[in-house]
Amino acid sequence: MTVTPPPFDPELAVVLELNPESTTVLTPELIPLAREVMARQRPTDLEIRRQGTFTFEEREVPGPAGAPAVSLLICRPAGAPRPSSARLPALYCVHGGGMVSGDNRLGILDRLDLAHELGGLVVVSVEYRLAPEHPHPAPVEDCYAGLVWTARHARELGIDRDRIFVAGSSAGGGLAAALALMARDRGGPEPAGQFLMAPMLDDRNNSPSSHQMAGVGTWDRTSNHTGWSALLGDRMGKPGVSPYAAPARATDLSGLPPMYIEVGSAETFRSENVDYASRIWMAGGRAELHVWPGGFHGFHGDAPKTRITRDVKEARLRWMRRTLATL
Repeated sequence: MTVTPPPFDPELAVVLELNPESTTVLTPELIPLAREVMARQRPTDLEIRRQGTFTFEEREVPGPAGAPAVSLLICRPAGAPRPSSARLPALYCVHGGGMVSGDNRLGILDRLDLAHELGGLVVVSVEYRLAPEHPHPAPVEDCYAGLVWTARHARELGIDRDRIFVAGSSAGGGLAAALALMARDRGGPEPAGQFLMAPMLDDRNNSPSSHQMAGVGTWDRTSNHTGWSALLGDRMGKPGVSPYAAPARATDLSGLPPMYIEVGSAETFRSENVDYASRIWMAGGRAELHVWPGGFHGFHGDAPKTRITRDVKEARLRWMRRTLATL
């Protein structure tokens, strides 16, 4: 197995050189610090309104049976009537953070910009309990409870129940993929599509790209081990791990909604993301895969003005527009 990492995109390599803290390896001892860093980056109310483009509310909704309530951040295009006979599509968003950090505001600005470009979507972002204090299945069950509530209250929210997309980046992408599996298996609200950005899918952490990126770039193999260990403890990498924890473990990928999946060529998740898309196709499903050359994990957030990030945003818009046109 080769361990030579692929090269970074030249513009992105400069970004990494100028921001060495972005390549810090996450260990269990650093989880509290990671949470502090995420909290400092939390978007303000003013930023979420996007210069008056959106209104928002924070709603506590019932969580899983016997568990605490789940917090949803519900963002609507300003001026959109509610309820309305002409209800809007929605992005049901799951935040990243390696399963151990973040909240429902993490990544929300990027999702709001996408919704605005598409002519107005409702964005619902769920906050789930974090590992290691709350291991699997707490995070995914929180996300599922929020999705069920959103679908049941779609009319109240001005949402078209048949046009709810599950979306997420990194750990949130893995949880969004798990939601599609859960909804299929439980007969729950079927998403109109899966919008997965470098999703965290495989707890085994033993793919070619995980070895290639050991000690290189952002979210390397050690950081990935930390996140999965927090979620699964001693079960990580062993037989019997639930596909609702690690969707790459699913043996049946048939009957899932259309999927957009993107990943960088120079990141830990490349191999598992490419494999997941390939298995969707083998199961007769629909998937659009983008492997961005020289992209490190999370590059579109760290390097928003680069040419490759502009290409990423255009690809996302094209897929969403095409998929919405079929609904």
